[in-house]
Amino acid sequence: MHDNRLITEARLERFVAEFLTPALYRRVSPLQVSTWEVPGEPVPAAEALAASYAPVVVPHQWGRPWSTVWFRGVGAVPADWFDEQGRLPAATRIEVVVDLGFFGDRPGFQAEGLGYLPDGTILKAVSPRAAYLPWTGAAGSEVDVFVEAAANPDVAGDYDFLPTPFGSRDTAPDAPLYTLREFAVGLLDETVWALTRDVWTLDGLMRELSPENPRRHRILRALERMMDIADPADIAGTADAARAALAEVLASPAHASSHDIVAIGHAHIDSAWLWPFRETIRKCARTFSNVVALMDEHPEFRFACSSAQQLAWIKEHYPALFGRIKEKVATGQFIPVGGMWVEPDINMPGGEAMARQFVAGKRFFLEEFGVDTQEVWVPDTFGYSAALPQIIAASGSKWFVTQKISWNQTNQMPHHTFLWEGIDGTRILTHFPSADTYISELSGAEVAHAERSFREAGSSTVSLIPFGWGDGGGGPTREMIAAAARLRSLEGSPTVTIDSPQRFFERVEAEYPDPPVWSGELYLELHRGSLTSQHQTKQGNRRSEHLLREAELWAATAAIREGVEYPYAELDNSWHTVLLNQFHDVLPGCSIAWVYQDVERMYAEVADSAERIIAESVAALVGDGERMLTLNPRPQSDHGVAALGIAAADATSPTPTVQEENGTFILDNGVVRAVIDERGLLVSLVDAASGRESIAPGAAGNLLQLFRDIPNKWDAWDIDEHYRRSGVDLDQVESIHAAHEDDGVAVVVERVFGDSRLVETLRLRSGAASLELDFDIDWRERRQLLKLAFPLDVHADRSAAETQFGHVFRPTHTNTSWDAARFEISAHRWIHVAEPGYGVAIANESTYGHDVSRATRADGGSTTTVRLSLLRAPVFPDPEADLGRHHLQVAIRPGAGIREAVDEGYRQNLPVRTAFGTRDVAPLVRVSHPAVRVESVKLAEDRSGDLIVRLYESEGTRATTDIAFDVAGIGSIRTVDLLERDVQPPVGSTFTASGACITLRPFQLLTLRLPREVPQEQ
Repeated sequence: MHDNRLITEARLERFVAEFLTPALYRRVSPLQVSTWEVPGEPVPAAEALAASYAPVVVPHQWGRPWSTVWFRGVGAVPADWFDEQGRLPAATRIEVVVDLGFFGDRPGFQAEGLGYLPDGTILKAVSPRAAYLPWTGAAGSEVDVFVEAAANPDVAGDYDFLPTPFGSRDTAPDAPLYTLREFAVGLLDETVWALTRDVWTLDGLMRELSPENPRRHRILRALERMMDIADPADIAGTADAARAALAEVLASPAHASSHDIVAIGHAHIDSAWLWPFRETIRKCARTFSNVVALMDEHPEFRFACSSAQQLAWIKEHYPALFGRIKEKVATGQFIPVGGMWVEPDINMPGGEAMARQFVAGKRFFLEEFGVDTQEVWVPDTFGYSAALPQIIAASGSKWFVTQKISWNQTNQMPHHTFLWEGIDGTRILTHFPSADTYISELSGAEVAHAERSFREAGSSTVSLIPFGWGDGGGGPTREMIAAAARLRSLEGSPTVTIDSPQRFFERVEAEYPDPPVWSGELYLELHRGSLTSQHQTKQGNRRSEHLLREAELWAATAAIREGVEYPYAELDNSWHTVLLNQFHDVLPGCSIAWVYQDVERMYAEVADSAERIIAESVAALVGDGERMLTLNPRPQSDHGVAALGIAAADATSPTPTVQEENGTFILDNGVVRAVIDERGLLVSLVDAASGRESIAPGAAGNLLQLFRDIPNKWDAWDIDEHYRRSGVDLDQVESIHAAHEDDGVAVVVERVFGDSRLVETLRLRSGAASLELDFDIDWRERRQLLKLAFPLDVHADRSAAETQFGHVFRPTHTNTSWDAARFEISAHRWIHVAEPGYGVAIANESTYGHDVSRATRADGGSTTTVRLSLLRAPVFPDPEADLGRHHLQVAIRPGAGIREAVDEGYRQNLPVRTAFGTRDVAPLVRVSHPAVRVESVKLAEDRSGDLIVRLYESEGTRATTDIAFDVAGIGSIRTVDLLERDVQPPVGSTFTASGACITLRPFQLLTLRLPREVPQEQ
């Protein structure tokens, strides 16, 4: 029996490949083909359709990498396909068949095409798994079809992670990549097509059933009968009878206890990755045109789309298609989800930027479609900050879906459906699809895996499965919809129902009222190198976030105090750029070179815009004059200047000193004393307040270490733990000398290592509580990791690392496999380690990757070592990643608590400015409690002129604060959500005409709205 089963399975594979599949089209008639090669970047369809086309002979080589070729197919449907009444044979349809020369049947990552009619109407896309275009016409009717074909190179190949020239137009070779193999009209046999779907579904189910299962043998016998009945010489004539042989096994219903799967159409389209942004726009058009075409034929089909940016692109570049999408949204078939501008990286965006992802995304969906998205949908992001649940709730959303956590290298998450608790205690209903994929084709293997692996079995009965090819593969196909129909109730299989994410979560809430709780971050045990790769992009993100914060602050202040017009549109455009570049394959540093060329240009545009807004706003605020004024955009006072205000700074701090003794340098400003030895290393760092040494005995901080960085795979994505076994300390100096500066003293160290050179300035400013380390690095290493180490005389059992609107604690030990797997961690502007009564903070202005470890010394004391990951040099997908000039800054602050760590983080990322004028500018808002930080001051999104102030509790403690506003003509102060809609204020809050007294729970985020009567913008 066992051998017979294998023989039958082998026979079936051959029967499908050699007889059923070739019989899908009864007749095929080639079209006459002509081409027009776009001379440069893609052009609008109207221009291409009007171009002059030259005839070619099929097969035809085409497509230099990244080029676009338009094909035109002209001909007629043969008259002999129709009977005397002009009718086609029963159960057939005419289609245009296009084979661009696809690499096998792998969807996405290769040639893609979009079909048009001569009048510019979009038909649908062509891809390996959907290589057809619809056509309707009578006998002898003319066929005239255009296909815009993109010669996208397969940059990934077999994921060998070797350097590739295809990631940039400047380095890609010129040879054609593809060969057009077919452009024809075909007569699809719908019965044969349905038979292939029957066979595919039953074959997939059969292979998942155990050999002892009688159901498996019944399916096997039915498939044998099918093959006996279907005549290879006349598949069309015997297909009906062959289907009848399978009818009984297909009709056998699922067991009442079967697992239920809610299937939702989906197409995960990376907004940039192994292709540039411009190609993503076309990928979206191809996929969405497929989707709406399927919806016309299948009213039950539902499709979830998660990215507002992608739909905004369609609105701009394909308005007719966008109109069709709006119609399908209205019918409930095309479902906006996600609520963010893109599917961003979740670890690295700052708090306000993460809030703006929801503000921009949800506002777009509301304004364009009238849909208030409830589901946060980020299946492919590389880990999830513990601050996200609160931000989700603050946006008015309530459910969360992801899948990437199933990629963990070491530990499996214990749940698929659970409540995720964030740092402030907010809980969000969360689901991980147990099929462990977000590009399902609804195969027998996938649905069986979903049932077997579902960890809430016995408590919950339902899981979600997104189906559809992503990344330009075309999204869901008619074959997938057919699979769902056959799996709706099929013995031996979970049941499958196409439905919406909302209906799925409502069902979960009804049947599973008390799910388990996971508290804290969802750490992905993979892709840890994405915290460091492509440093210029990470620095651009961090600087853009803070520049926009400052631009909004001064622009809002100028609008309220001086009546200056607030630059709504310009700020929106800049924010949309920053949000786009936070996409989870862009900000993490794992895209091709072309992407980062675009990103650097975009960040420069954001900086130019923000700097101009700041300059113009400040000029209006301070007036013309010669007084030197300090602009303090930080949420804490600095040198006598109030937080968020402008005034003359207090310059009464004593002048720092630098002494050289036997090759050792001593920096002292009366607040901090630092000793730097002849190696340029920090051997002592003492704060005057405690008098305590922060550097571990016999150790040295400011130690640069170079590690071999060749991950097991996923080059730009991963750092694997074995890197630690190959480190080299960079303690040799080319030169070292002391220097005096305008506001402090410094020691300048020059080092050369490998092919690289760096100049480091260790700077102590007047009155500063921290030592600053300024690195100017000409980085020329490849497959190397540069870290900066600080061994500290602190017995810290955990570290505190800033995340959005707060911080997260992580153990410094490796008691469990979960602890050990967390060997590279994210931090925003600061990381802090402490024992009771004493701590040290290390702040940065563009670094995200860190590691913290603890060791016992020979003297019995503990050394806690904090290291920052400064630079990497992966060679795939960008072989030139990170090479070049970098400027980084780090500060170490001894004797610091969490409050001081927060201060230092803002200080490093929001430098004060000076301006000349006549007037001080009082802050629009003041808070009395130092733990409460004002994160954003801006005008309302609805352009009403209302003032919006966002603040949060930063230290993890309950804080009662007075909030005072210096704003004339305001109405009743209101608490609002991120979209600036009214919500209930915190319990016990009191409000006055000019302020409020509010108690915030630890890490609570709060947004206030101050209504103002101002003229409406026309």
